[in-house]
Amino acid sequence: MAVQTTPADAAGLEVEIVEPGPAAGAGTGELGKRQKSLTIGAVCKALAQEFPDISISKIRYLEDQKLLTPRRTPGGYRLYTQGDVARLRTILRMQRDEFLPLRVIRQELAAGRAGETAPAPGRPARDGTRTWRSSMSVSDGAGALYSIDDVLEETKADAKLVRELEEYGVVKGELRGGVRYFDETEREIIGAVAELARYGVGGRNLRVFRSSADREANLLQQILAPALRSRNPERRKEAVEALENLAAVATHLKHLLLIRDLRKIVR
Repeated sequence: MAVQTTPADAAGLEVEIVEPGPAAGAGTGELGKRQKSLTIGAVCKALAQEFPDISISKIRYLEDQKLLTPRRTPGGYRLYTQGDVARLRTILRMQRDEFLPLRVIRQELAAGRAGETAPAPGRPARDGTRTWRSSMSVSDGAGALYSIDDVLEETKADAKLVRELEEYGVVKGELRGGVRYFDETEREIIGAVAELARYGVGGRNLRVFRSSADREANLLQQILAPALRSRNPERRKEAVEALENLAAVATHLKHLLLIRDLRKIVR
């Protein structure tokens, strides 16, 4: 593959990729076809209007997480096709609009969601209904368990922080054979708290989140309690689906209220 660049390449402008053409005798005999590609800086500029917090370091992080695989020139420059940009836009929308963790985003992409095929939470779909979703299902069972060592390695959390979370009831874990194990949800909680810890948020500060979650769970339980206790499997299934939807709506509402209050701070 030949790469034609200009002195402005490093500044983030477009570059041209010359793809290998058809083999001799197969096709029209053209030497190759040109396909425009973007440097990482150009990708940032292209997405900045929709995602003001996009940065080169964030794109590189998503690449480190195996969510993006841009090409590299012999000189080491990253080159993004239009398909790469569309994939990145989808990832950023799932983070912003659906609050999905990277693990779930990876699953969505693996399942074939390469474009914006679903409306953002609360936005009317084609049939006029409003679609809501949460990053994890409340109906999921125990699922896989992860040892404390696995959790610490994956989340980069400090062991002391995890002990604080246990002390304040944010996570509980399960003791088996003298080893503490956590389910997938608690693993994600620890990962989120580890990120907050970078800003000085400790376990004791998280009691407000735990109390808020408990109150919301109790409210949703009161709303759907009769249906959830039903012996009719179909009615119970509908109740669980309604609970999923209510949880997603509540999460979105809480996010909007938080953003509204934070905007007052930065004014």
